[in-house]
Amino acid sequence: MAFFDRTGTTLQPTPDARAPWSADMLHGRLLAGLAAAAIERDHGAAEFVPTRLTVDLYRSSAMADTTVTTALVRAGGRVRVVDALIGVGGREVARMSALWLRRGEVPEDDDVPVSANWDVSPPGDATPSLVPADVAFDIRVAGGGGFGAPGPEPRRVWLRDTQELVAGEQLTPFVRVALCADFASPLANAGSQGLDYINADLTLHLGRLPLGEWIGVESDDRVAAAGVSVARCRYFDVDGPIGWSSVCAVLNPRLASGDQ
Repeated sequence: MAFFDRTGTTLQPTPDARAPWSADMLHGRLLAGLAAAAIERDHGAAEFVPTRLTVDLYRSSAMADTTVTTALVRAGGRVRVVDALIGVGGREVARMSALWLRRGEVPEDDDVPVSANWDVSPPGDATPSLVPADVAFDIRVAGGGGFGAPGPEPRRVWLRDTQELVAGEQLTPFVRVALCADFASPLANAGSQGLDYINADLTLHLGRLPLGEWIGVESDDRVAAAGVSVARCRYFDVDGPIGWSSVCAVLNPRLASGDQ
């Protein structure tokens, strides 16, 4: 089963699209995936790379008919900017902005420092995880502990979606990583007893698109005070680093660890 079925320009959520926070709430990660898919379909170009996707999740979204509209803000020679709005049940619930940059040849004498690769087990050798539970993707602990692991060490997981976002529509690399961008919040913010924060946004930065189905996520920076948390996780594929995702989260009634 896909997360959504399409009827014309309207998307109908299936039961799998529910968020763990409420029985009548769409999962925020799916909105990021829908935005990426619509932006790429309407305004993507082979000579450009989707470099940034920002998603503001400013209203809870019900399990209701969903629409995505896009608008080209700037179509320059090297920079392309696209906005998107998502409506659910006739109400606007989220806005998105995407930045695309033109591809180019890397200078041969480029010796600027870059992000290091991570030294973890590949997905096929990593330990399958039972947390979060009852979700439509594979989770493998890649070393240092997974969701809610105690201690100061970075949490590292491999993630792979196992079903379609929209029935009959293949997951592209951009959509696949956008669907994972929301996990920066639970990976960084969850404790051993559960998750006390719900994110109100996400921003995904990509130096390149991922190769393959597996996305690696590593908790990086987190600052929390007065009921607000800001966090960032680094993102990888099987070949190395691809970018990072950052989130702003606010206190919310605890989601127990078994319900994530």
